[in-house]
Amino acid sequence: MSGIKKHALSREPGIDGILVTVGLCIIALLLCVVMKDSLTTFIQTIVTAMQTKAADILTGV
Repeated sequence: MSGIKKHALSREPGIDGILVTVGLCIIALLLCVVMKDSLTTFIQTIVTAMQTKAADILTGV
């Protein structure tokens, strides 16, 4: 009886890391789908700011 209980309570060594990785990937995909419009706006804002800064540097302002 103790052998069955010991086997039932034991864990496989790599399964926890795999489950955490899969869970994080699912969360990341959900965030990308839900926040697609926000991310697009955020990236466009950054690109515009970088273009403005680059133009200022090139013109010597």
